[in-house]
Amino acid sequence: MAASNALSIFALGGVYEIGKNMYGIQYADDIVLIDCGSKFPDESFLGIDLIIPDITYLLENRDKVRGLVITHGHEDHIGGIPYLLKQLNMPLYGTRLTLGLVSEKLKEHGLIQSTDLNQIDSNSEIIIGPIRISFFQTNHSIPDCLGVVFDTPEGTVVHTGDFKFDLTPVNNQAPDLHKMAAIGQKGVLVLLSESTNAERPGFTPSEKQISAHLQEAFSKAKQKIFVSTFASNVHRLQQVIDAAQLTNRKLVLLGRSMVNVVRIASEQGYLHIPEGMLIEAEEASQLDPSQVAILCTGSQGEPMAALARLSTSSFRHIKVQAGDTVILSATPIPGNEKNVTRIVDNMFILGAHVIYGSGTGMHVSGHGSQEELKLMLTLMKPKYFIPIHGEYRMLYQHRILAESLGIDPACIFIANNGDVVDIKDQTASQERKVPAGSTLVDGLGIGDVGSVILRDRKHLSEDGILVVVVTRSKADGKILSGPDLISRGFVYAPESEALLEEASRIAALSLTNLLDENVNQWNRLKQAIRESIGQYLYTKTKRRPMILPIIMEV
Repeated sequence: MAASNALSIFALGGVYEIGKNMYGIQYADDIVLIDCGSKFPDESFLGIDLIIPDITYLLENRDKVRGLVITHGHEDHIGGIPYLLKQLNMPLYGTRLTLGLVSEKLKEHGLIQSTDLNQIDSNSEIIIGPIRISFFQTNHSIPDCLGVVFDTPEGTVVHTGDFKFDLTPVNNQAPDLHKMAAIGQKGVLVLLSESTNAERPGFTPSEKQISAHLQEAFSKAKQKIFVSTFASNVHRLQQVIDAAQLTNRKLVLLGRSMVNVVRIASEQGYLHIPEGMLIEAEEASQLDPSQVAILCTGSQGEPMAALARLSTSSFRHIKVQAGDTVILSATPIPGNEKNVTRIVDNMFILGAHVIYGSGTGMHVSGHGSQEELKLMLTLMKPKYFIPIHGEYRMLYQHRILAESLGIDPACIFIANNGDVVDIKDQTASQERKVPAGSTLVDGLGIGDVGSVILRDRKHLSEDGILVVVVTRSKADGKILSGPDLISRGFVYAPESEALLEEASRIAALSLTNLLDENVNQWNRLKQAIRESIGQYLYTKTKRRPMILPIIMEV
């Protein structure tokens, strides 16, 4: 527990990792949360759909949680909100587009009626107990991004959100440098600043630079053009729309998230689409290929997304044909490179002209590079600094940048999820933890899949399963039939009859020996089956299938 009048800052997600961002500011008995994101599992999380923050600490202190401030509408900041609200309802504060994207999720989960949504902008102020919350405009790869200022009795805490300093933004939402400088002038006790590009020198190029490259590619293309990017990158979508308009092309949207984002962003005035430009996929075949552009999801190589299905010609109404142009307007997130490379290969096999990779001018990052991170630190001039939003090496590099600007190393805290930075009388310490970790979402189950189930799934995926069925008499315990062996994912039964017959004989012998000794406990009998068959099969095949004994009494 925090001291009654101390300020505490903690992360429940987003540090030592990329994704599932969630941070907490607590003063006395008031907790305000910042973001609640999700992240996608890697291949080690077999069958898992989504990873969200563990909110055990919030559930233990539910009477202190006052609300959730959302910095912007990317999945790694909003993906966990429906799962949070199912367990802990609270007011949400976000900008117009952010709330539009969150509302879509809440409708899917049946939560829209019970949620208190509060629209804010960079000029809003919120009072929650002793904490006064204000905002400043930043820019990123999605409109309506905010940094957040918490004025507490202990001092001012600033959370930057995701940002870059793009002075020629596509949507004219320039970062409010004057307001940031004014906040720094008043005095910042703690700065939490994102670290995604802390390893990248210089400045991140402006989003506007992509426009000329897109227009050139659209002008040169003789047939259909496919562009794949993040659905939430509204600025990029607008530039694709503009390029399609310049070259008199109709536009097809593929992928559920793409359709949803375009609908919400255009309804709210963030996307400007000429009337009659959007067509359905089945209409595209009736037009000349030079009049069609397709905007689709799947730039990260997701197996079920539109781009992957197009690359294997398994999309129903539209096919990639020889001479078509495919543009990947995104950089693979670490871990996705293999899937993206497979798609690029498939597209080349289909005869497409593929524009991909960092040298094409088709993608710029939405995150500030080293000089922009230094600029934020210089504007805010914090006493204490906590790098956030990144894997450890990124946080570490951000720390080095802060030290290069003269911030005392003793005043920089690299905190893991669950680590708490407590500040009392202007003095910070990092000595305690709160519960934190990952909650796994599998279908409708939230948190019901743990390490034991994942271990079983891994075992099954590597060596398969062998089911051993034995029927014994209820009266005298003798074996009436079996052991019968059923193999799935281990060996192909018709080709391995001798192996399975010998395994069955060994299991029968083991059971008979135990029964002769009057051992009747089911767990002992099952253990004997597992050990005898497992040992024999490993000797013969060097594989260890999961052995599942089933003993029935009749």
